Amino acid sequence: MSRRRAIVIGSGIGGLSLGIRLQSLGFDTTIVEKLSGPGGRASVRRVDGFTFDMGPTVITVPHFIEELFALERGVSNLDVPDFPPEVVDERNRVTSGVSGGPHTSRYVKIIPILPFYRIYFDDGTFFDYDGDPTHTREQIRRLGEPGDLEGYERFHRDAKAIFDRGFLELGYTHFDTVGSMLKVAPDLLRLDAVRTLFKFSSKYFASDKLRQVFSFETLLVGGNPLSVPAIYAMIHFVEKTWGIHFAMGGTGALVNGFVRKFEELGGTMRYNAEVSRINVVQQGKQRRATGITLADGNVLEAELVASNGDWAATYGKLIDPKYRRWNSDARIRLTKQSMSLLVIYFGFKADGREDQKLRHHTIILGPRYEELLKDIFGRKLLAEDFSQYLHVPTLTDPSLAPPGHHAAYTLIPVPHNGSGLDWRELGEPLVNTVLRFLDERGYLPGLMNRLVHKSYITPDYFQHTLNSHLGNAFGPEPLLRQSAFFRPHNRSEDIANLYMVGAGVQPGAGTPSVMMSAKMTARLIAEDFGMPNSVLLGEASGELVVR
Repeated sequence: MSRRRAIVIGSGIGGLSLGIRLQSLGFDTTIVEKLSGPGGRASVRRVDGFTFDMGPTVITVPHFIEELFALERGVSNLDVPDFPPEVVDERNRVTSGVSGGPHTSRYVKIIPILPFYRIYFDDGTFFDYDGDPTHTREQIRRLGEPGDLEGYERFHRDAKAIFDRGFLELGYTHFDTVGSMLKVAPDLLRLDAVRTLFKFSSKYFASDKLRQVFSFETLLVGGNPLSVPAIYAMIHFVEKTWGIHFAMGGTGALVNGFVRKFEELGGTMRYNAEVSRINVVQQGKQRRATGITLADGNVLEAELVASNGDWAATYGKLIDPKYRRWNSDARIRLTKQSMSLLVIYFGFKADGREDQKLRHHTIILGPRYEELLKDIFGRKLLAEDFSQYLHVPTLTDPSLAPPGHHAAYTLIPVPHNGSGLDWRELGEPLVNTVLRFLDERGYLPGLMNRLVHKSYITPDYFQHTLNSHLGNAFGPEPLLRQSAFFRPHNRSEDIANLYMVGAGVQPGAGTPSVMMSAKMTARLIAEDFGMPNSVLLGEASGELVVR
């Protein structure tokens, strides 16, 4: 009996994770990628001896990675606990193989990073967020206002309750009906998880600095702290619980590990293979995906198609409107997209003092917080001031740059292309302003004289190279009205055998979330194709045997 064929569009972390899971379900899976190499948003730029991760650099919840690397061909373990006891047990969860279990270590070396972030304020003071309870409280005492230490104790208690319910218990819930969401609504109201995150943090802290420290993290998943629901306070606890990690060789090394695992399981990668259409047939009232047509005219047939591409672009550009009622052009227009990014990749000569002010992950906040967020997300203006996330991985892994040099990137949140900003004119001047800022403000003194490489991407890259609607960087903005049931679904409502995975669908953006979305989508596929959650498929016959 021939095996069922599956096609995954896009080789981002979500697409690779789903490809690995489909192979474990017994499908013959092909991942098609527009670019010349894997990764999607997590692609790698290599130039002048430097290696730059182009996208995600923060790795959390390493046991998700271990679970993927442990999968076997034809053996699906979708019924394995999402959070095994050794991972959630407070006595040992931080030390239970957290930086790479035995399966992960065969493919990539993952190490913990401390502090998680150094967060600079505009006056030059900083907060080192490292998850250490004693150190955290010492810094709150130093930076905070009267009552903030007691406020942190209450924040810690309430954020943990949100984490326990929203992540550990509900993180893998696929909200495909209004009823599924209404069942959990009372809990979210009780936890005060529906007010905005910034208002939530402001309940506990009088200090503006601490309000920023305990709300900025949603920017790393495309969310505005002024408008995302407070359920995202769980990010604080996700990081505090399992730490922040780095793949030696960069995130690209993790991507390469996933590709190797996928191919070892029998999967096929096809690069330089842009998709022009998802093929759909209609039989009576039922519509069904039958494969894809590539830009070069080649047709690939399959029993299921899954897209790791941008949700709005997948439906809006790859599927004829006559096949779409739920995911219509009107819905795409009405869906608010996340902000975009200017990302600057730069290499420079080392002077040996880089680690005096900087850490592996450094957040540099500008003079305005709330008003800058309103400019980016609401008014969609390019302000004169900016905040940035500076990543200097060569402080941890010198192999990413030539000897005596550092590789770095700095990421600036900016409005998406619905703003009408012309990045052909604005890009280069802003890049130079940001680099001079790092030089003149003393974060990297003398940088302009030490610079040996500079390149950058703007929202135009997200829109035209990554096919991301309006150049968004993280899919639909994670607003309350675009969360849970109201966030795009992992199983298409319009077309049978069509699925979505990645940042644009449930549960949302961020490296751990897209791996979660892959498991959620795999469970839906197993359900739709009549597969038990734990199965063994005979390699020779394709016979399904329940374990």
